[in-house]
Amino acid sequence: MNLILLGAPGAGKGTQAFKLAEKYNLPHISTGDIFRQNIHDKTQLGIIAKSYIDRGQLVPDDITIEIVKERISRADCANGYMLDGFPRTVAQAEALEQIGAEHFVIDIEIPFERLLHRLTGRRVCEKCNESYHVDFLGDNRTCHCGGKLIHRADDTEQTVTDRINVYHAKTEPLIEFYAKRGKLISIKGDKGVDEVFAEITQKLEQYDLR
Repeated sequence: MNLILLGAPGAGKGTQAFKLAEKYNLPHISTGDIFRQNIHDKTQLGIIAKSYIDRGQLVPDDITIEIVKERISRADCANGYMLDGFPRTVAQAEALEQIGAEHFVIDIEIPFERLLHRLTGRRVCEKCNESYHVDFLGDNRTCHCGGKLIHRADDTEQTVTDRINVYHAKTEPLIEFYAKRGKLISIKGDKGVDEVFAEITQKLEQYDLR
């Protein structure tokens, strides 16, 4: 089974992807994590990706497509995978279709104001990348692993707004793209994590998941 998660930045894709990958025993492939690791390691890819991400823009299709194709060609993806953050454009979706695998697509929908609140209040551990929100942190600024919690450069209000606008312009067309193929599962994501997860799995069970 191959799963794709769609949703604007802050929709909770990463959290749901982790839970789905665990439930269905799938490798969780996050293009965001791949880019951030390369940025941390200061690789050539990381330098290029950072120049786009810091401006709230998408990394160019050709770079992202090659990264994903290489990753899903590995042995651990032979029985399926969980894609988080890809595809983000119709061109990326068309490239993924050329691989020939069938994908179930989950779209998590959340209002703009809620997305803005989620992202601008997010704090991330610089050591293990665990995510927290200021609404629940109080005076704590340390992760459970001991790492310092930081406000990412792409979580400022202006950058978040730019990222969401980019999503509406370039990624929302994917909803129609996959709806026409009869594989789109729409979920209202402005609920508790467990409620969203239960709704996703319930809807997936309506399909022949092989």
